[in-house]
Amino acid sequence: MQHIMLLAFQAVIFDLDGVLADSEPWWNQIDANLLAEYGVTYRGEYHRNVLGVSYRLAVEFYKNAFHISAPVEELMRRRGQIATECFANRVGLFPSAKTTLEDLRQMKLRLALATSSVGASARPFLERTRIGSSFEVIVTGDEIQCGKPHPDIYLCTAEKLGVPADACLVIEDALSGVAAAKAAGMRVAAIPDTRFVDAREYEKKADYVLGSLSEIAALIDRVGATG
Repeated sequence: MQHIMLLAFQAVIFDLDGVLADSEPWWNQIDANLLAEYGVTYRGEYHRNVLGVSYRLAVEFYKNAFHISAPVEELMRRRGQIATECFANRVGLFPSAKTTLEDLRQMKLRLALATSSVGASARPFLERTRIGSSFEVIVTGDEIQCGKPHPDIYLCTAEKLGVPADACLVIEDALSGVAAAKAAGMRVAAIPDTRFVDAREYEKKADYVLGSLSEIAALIDRVGATG
């Protein structure tokens, strides 16, 4: 552990994709639609390579993997448009998302959202699912120069909250997001989606590995008691 004395948590910062939004199954569809426009048949075989990274890193990966000549900016814009439509209308919340957010607010924790998704896709989703009002601070991928696995998005979120990094607990599902949070000096609880990844890969990287959102409150109680 970084500290002998652990600070009790003051804030919980959530990733959106794959943590609150059950969106991971949709990304293969989004990217298949995107790549089809450039003559590529995609069946999700690179899901792990693009899980949780910034739009720029994802489309740079596809551009190289499939030898696409279109510029990165164009690919990013199209991916954003396709994702926006999908998030606005199709993607759902994980079952325990709303109750978890409510429980944490009852515990007087400050809540924030830090997502690689662009605001144009994240915000309609937050409105439709009515969880946007749970967060004091929302930072989206288009507000940040360097996306995950760089720490910028988490440092920016903590700064907007006015909470020190080591008093923040980050909730992530992707190793790139875990790396971003650790680089920001924060503790991370990973909730790996075992449909797509091997949970054992997370045990060395994250501070805590949870099975679902509903375990977060108990974790915070436990850390608070031993801090």
